Amino acid sequence: MENKNSSLRKQLSPLSVWALAFGCIIGWGSFINPGKKFLPNSGVAGTAIAMVLGALTMIIIAFSYAYMVPKHPRAGGEFTFTKACFGKQAAFVCGWFLIAAYLTNVPMNSTAIGLIVDGIFGPVLKWGFHYSIAGFEVWLGEIIVASTILILFGVLNIFGVKKAGFVQTILTVLLIVSVFTLFISALISPYATVENMSPVWGFDKEAAKAAGAYASEHAVKDSGIASSILATFAIAPWAFVGFDTIPQAAEEFKFSYKKIIFIMVIAILFGCFVYIANNTIAAAALENWPDLIVDAEGTPWLLLVAAEKLLGPFGKILVGVAVSCAVLSGIMGFYLASSRLMYSMSKDGYLPKIFSNIDEKHGTPKNAIIFCMIISLSGPVLGREALGWFVDMSAIGASIGFFFTSVSTCKTLKRDKDGGKFLFTLAVLGAAFSAAFVVLQLIPIPGLEGVHFCWQSYLMLGVWVLLGVVFYITQRKHILSSHEKPDFMQSKDD
Repeated sequence: MENKNSSLRKQLSPLSVWALAFGCIIGWGSFINPGKKFLPNSGVAGTAIAMVLGALTMIIIAFSYAYMVPKHPRAGGEFTFTKACFGKQAAFVCGWFLIAAYLTNVPMNSTAIGLIVDGIFGPVLKWGFHYSIAGFEVWLGEIIVASTILILFGVLNIFGVKKAGFVQTILTVLLIVSVFTLFISALISPYATVENMSPVWGFDKEAAKAAGAYASEHAVKDSGIASSILATFAIAPWAFVGFDTIPQAAEEFKFSYKKIIFIMVIAILFGCFVYIANNTIAAAALENWPDLIVDAEGTPWLLLVAAEKLLGPFGKILVGVAVSCAVLSGIMGFYLASSRLMYSMSKDGYLPKIFSNIDEKHGTPKNAIIFCMIISLSGPVLGREALGWFVDMSAIGASIGFFFTSVSTCKTLKRDKDGGKFLFTLAVLGAAFSAAFVVLQLIPIPGLEGVHFCWQSYLMLGVWVLLGVVFYITQRKHILSSHEKPDFMQSKDD
């Protein structure tokens, strides 16, 4: 049964909320991208510096979230803040791009399931009919398994946020234990050496391929250290998207909002450690890692090879457990964030009212979750390589959400005068960093090659913007039907 007048239930503990944030921050990318993006683009040193800078930037932005949530303790997060401060049209822009940031992460994580099974057990899922998208083979067996997991975790989200939060906590604890075990083994293993990490700033894959084999004199990046760092720093919004899912569940907290900043900072720091640890371990344990990247026909899963070298078959199992927990916790967390955002937008007339209905028995936005589940089932069908472009879409969506939250904080601080100059400065910095992320992702800058979107990402962004324009035109009457003013236009006596 569903009740349109029901509200979300307060069932989330601080530990569950931390697990939600950390589980969303760490997904398949932290385990696959050392060989796919991080090491070739930025190397060990460039990736580590970029992730530390990214974490510090996210912490600065997190203070704006921690300030705004108690002001607007409703599902919707950045969308709710923007609507309160800048009105419905700005809120639509923010919400539309947030949907791209959150919802694309569910199918992205699902596509890693086949890779996990293939790496641990071999090609046991490569059966049935198959086809190729962007050079990647998609098999029926992988589609069935990934789709089944998406449906199961969607149903679990419908059964209640308390159950989902418990499962999320278990998954994230297993993830942390697995990564720490692998990190310690790398520290004490004779196979992991500093010499193996070269070239520490990344290399040019095309130059290495042209040379016929890996050779540092041909492969070292010509664009310099700054480009190496910025190539990874530019996608920090994607790498750390997840801490901002906390406000999406604000209506379901059963604890004080004062704990939000602590939860966010811990989640960001843990995420930063996992990214750097996975990338460093993959390079340190493999003296020929550039060769493996250049010669790979598909996605080079360097961390899996490194773990097996360090710990034998147990290493492969350890990575399998870690990445499985990362993928499943990402699916769980972004289901929750996406559905709560849709629930909030539906309540305000931005989406059909059917998405704001609450299941009377479980207290969850069932229809929104089902819709997210249906959209996410496209992931296993499209395959991993095609969905790699969604990384850019997620990064741009998250950057826009960060920007609106930061400027909303500035507006609210000016009105209420209750946060001090320090918090206002952080909010201004957050807005500046967010705008810089958008510029880095969208505009080709001489000397910073490899930082901006590829052409497929530009195409996807154009399609998403066009869909947003069409959707806004068709829903405009509903969106603008109420005459409420943004908070900053109201007096305190209103």
